[in-house]
Amino acid sequence: MSGHSKWAKIKHKKAGTDAKRGAAFTKIIREITSAAKDSGGDPNTNPRLRTAIDRARGINMPKDNIDNAIKKGTGELPGVVYEAVTFDAYGPGGVAVLIEGLTDNKNRTTAEIRNILSKKNGSLAGAGSTAFMFTKKGVITVQKDKVSEETIYELALPAGAEDINSEDNQYHEIICESANLEPLKKILQSKNIPMESAEITMIASSKVKVLGDDAKSILGLMEALEEQEDVQNVHANFDIPDEEMDKISSEMS
Repeated sequence: MSGHSKWAKIKHKKAGTDAKRGAAFTKIIREITSAAKDSGGDPNTNPRLRTAIDRARGINMPKDNIDNAIKKGTGELPGVVYEAVTFDAYGPGGVAVLIEGLTDNKNRTTAEIRNILSKKNGSLAGAGSTAFMFTKKGVITVQKDKVSEETIYELALPAGAEDINSEDNQYHEIICESANLEPLKKILQSKNIPMESAEITMIASSKVKVLGDDAKSILGLMEALEEQEDVQNVHANFDIPDEEMDKISSEMS
């Protein structure tokens, strides 16, 4: 599976504390506000907003928080104006990293991202130097013990899935064009198939295999970047074998 999916498994194990949930609230509120500002406050006509609201509900964010974030985006309530920023970087083992954020102070955010990379054996790269390696896609993950691979193929391919990856020990991964994410979600929901995650993300066109210390280091860098309050998403093209990932996951849990 992709570095994105493997990192998602680590994050899921580490996301239980109140502090982690508070940080997640902050990031999703920014995303809701930004999405509403860009394309309006109606989730039925704003897929980005709809996805952000689904994420908010997934971590039990109160409805008032969601509604207020939308109103700040549409101007019905006063709020901070956030600027979208993207950083290209390289991490341990030559891994390409693409960092997406929302900030009210680009200079501060740039300095903090540079500092994190420096401490974690990474470095900022020129604009666009890693972005071309990634393509925006919809990704849905479903636990293997919830549905068979045959059923996933029967349901997902006619609904617009581009690729289905079941090589991971725990998950089926469904990849689609961004516009097909919602139809695929609805198909799975109609069959009462629970989804571990469903989001628009960036998929790498090629992978870099990392092992040992480099594998631990890239995961440490991913975690440090995602803990930075202005960072919304971190994408990387690492590939860590399942045996190595299980070992690291148990050490980090």
